[in-house]
Amino acid sequence: MYEDYYGFVQPPFSLTPDPRFLYRSESHDLALQQVWQAIRRKEGFIVLTGDIGTGKTTLCRTLLEQFDETTFTALILNPFLSVEELLREVLLSFGIVSKDALKNGRLATASKHELVRTLHDFLLSLVSLHGSAVLIIDEAQHLSTDVLEEIRVLSNLETNDQKLLQIVIVGQLNLLDILQKAELRQLDQRISIRCSLKPLTREEVEAYVTHRLWVARGSTSVTFTPHAFDLVHSISGGVPRMINLLCDRSLMIGCDEKTSRISEDHVVAAAAQLGQDIPKGKIKGEGASRPAAAGSTRTRAVVIGAVVLAAAIASAFVFLGNPLVLTKPGSPPATPRTPTRVAPPKLVALPPPAEMPAAAAIPPPARGTASILIGTFDNVKDVERAEASLKALGFTPYEIDILMGPDDMQRRVLLGRYATREEVDAVLARLRPAFPGARAIPGVYERVRVLAP
Repeated sequence: MYEDYYGFVQPPFSLTPDPRFLYRSESHDLALQQVWQAIRRKEGFIVLTGDIGTGKTTLCRTLLEQFDETTFTALILNPFLSVEELLREVLLSFGIVSKDALKNGRLATASKHELVRTLHDFLLSLVSLHGSAVLIIDEAQHLSTDVLEEIRVLSNLETNDQKLLQIVIVGQLNLLDILQKAELRQLDQRISIRCSLKPLTREEVEAYVTHRLWVARGSTSVTFTPHAFDLVHSISGGVPRMINLLCDRSLMIGCDEKTSRISEDHVVAAAAQLGQDIPKGKIKGEGASRPAAAGSTRTRAVVIGAVVLAAAIASAFVFLGNPLVLTKPGSPPATPRTPTRVAPPKLVALPPPAEMPAAAAIPPPARGTASILIGTFDNVKDVERAEASLKALGFTPYEIDILMGPDDMQRRVLLGRYATREEVDAVLARLRPAFPGARAIPGVYERVRVLAP
């Protein structure tokens, strides 16, 4: 199994809705915040929609983990229930009754009115305890009209100043069309928040895959090439479930070939095994042929590492506020560049390491520019905490991954490009209370994955 070969402690691309693997894309993060805020404000009815495989169930389970002990929660995963069955399932999920009581006790033959009264009494008892109750119903597009109408009635359980029950119904995109039906107009009018999950963008696909690899073992030597990410995005359409299937099968193929660098060829083979069509014109010819040769993978890693190493050597000549000098003494100074976004240097086919040219032959970073290194981390949780703190301070961080060895991936968190020492000093002054170890480093990094040779 590839999990053993790559050293994962758990499968990185399992289809189970594990909250630990939730990647907060822009739409996922927005939806989570909207639902959370609506529940905290005790708004009665919330609708969350998304296409098949976009991570609705995973988001629901993540939401459940955020509640404290004063919030009672019920998650209903089976939508094919009658009204009475739904009410019994809700009572059971809230812990109001036991399974035995539902099978053999008085509630086994209770009417709908009695079941609702039991639920209402429980909800009223939470008021004096300053507690709350949240009901989440998944796959709601399959609910019958009668059950949806009963849900509307449940949303009316309230006191003079607050709703007693917050209800979140989760379903596919056609749930919105169902709610537009004339017989459900009263329910539709009670919806306070409507949010939707969207497919991932190309950049989010890369971040999503990297996040899952990190969670699976903290750090990992497995990497996907840029063209592989392009193809994963094109074939999957940015749908997380399809991304998981493609990446899982690609890792199987990579394991068979004893490589930790997943290329476009591996994704093509994975798509063929899954019966997925490859969009026309999306294969960029990353590999010479199928199967990918391990030697080719190693050569590409050496090439990338050589460029990074040479650029690092060139960066040693940079000092903040002074131009980068790579010419002989007496040569006319180079014309300063306008401080705009620097395009990453193109990777070119370099000779073997023994014949590598001098560092001055490699395009250096922009003159007089600097980044601020926040820190180097080997744990994804530390990275997430650093990013959250930086965003709270109004900064936009970016990261580079550095493969230090076969089993040593580290992630660096950095800020911006700054042209003057004054800019750097001003930013460092703001950072010092939260990040005392932050420091300026010469040169500009792009948001890329960096491999050591």
